[in-house]
Amino acid sequence: MIPGRPRTTDATAFPELNELLTMFVRRVEAILEEDLVGVYLVGSFALGGGDAASDCDFLVVTAGPVGRVHERALRRLHQEIPDWPSYWAYNLEGSYAPQADLRTLSAVARRWLYVNRGGRTMEWSSHCNTEDVRSVLRERPLVVAGADPREFACEVPATTLAREMPRLIEHFLDDLLTWTSFEVSWAQRYAVEASSRMLYTLEHGEVVSKRHALDWAGIALPTEWRDLLDQVRQDRFVRWDDPPRPGSVARALAFVAHVQARARSAPRPAPNPTP
Repeated sequence: MIPGRPRTTDATAFPELNELLTMFVRRVEAILEEDLVGVYLVGSFALGGGDAASDCDFLVVTAGPVGRVHERALRRLHQEIPDWPSYWAYNLEGSYAPQADLRTLSAVARRWLYVNRGGRTMEWSSHCNTEDVRSVLRERPLVVAGADPREFACEVPATTLAREMPRLIEHFLDDLLTWTSFEVSWAQRYAVEASSRMLYTLEHGEVVSKRHALDWAGIALPTEWRDLLDQVRQDRFVRWDDPPRPGSVARALAFVAHVQARARSAPRPAPNPTP
């Protein structure tokens, strides 16, 4: 471990995941050396909603852009990780973010070196370089190793978070079906969870866990949706590739349509004040 970089060895409530994160940090440190700023969790675990069915979303912050030598070594590492003897080895997902990009919102959507959940092949993608991920890093930091991200990550105004949601909600199904299918139960549940979370962010200007968003939707939305929300909660630990319950996909599509209609009628957030 590089001196001066504090490390949290009990970042989550899952000892097996903590062991994997410890190994992951050790390997990343060995590759990046002084170019490593820190390793952070930015998904469900950072938001307090992580459980045994969650993936583990990480962000590794680097002192500068990832160069070719480091890129080759990181690609070899992530080619190897799924073979590590841990359930969580198949559930890591995240990006390598240059520190300078996190200092300004003008760098949102810039491509970072990224690996998908359970993947072995890294790509250059803007998947993690979004306002909501940056907000979690800044406001709900779960530091596995390194500096406090509030020292370098810029603030994401609530109006900025909310302003992105109408577009994301409107195109949500089209985007979802480019990389998954409703033939698997996970997609049905995800459609309800993600729609609830985006609607919450639109109306509150804050990023919350999917579990929190489902609880909020059960109170804020008409009672006709409570059976669907309960079904999604109950099926949380159903195998991801099991077929969906009969009728559940149609209900999920109707729910997304309801969220889209509510988003269209919601007041538009005011623009951020000019500095």
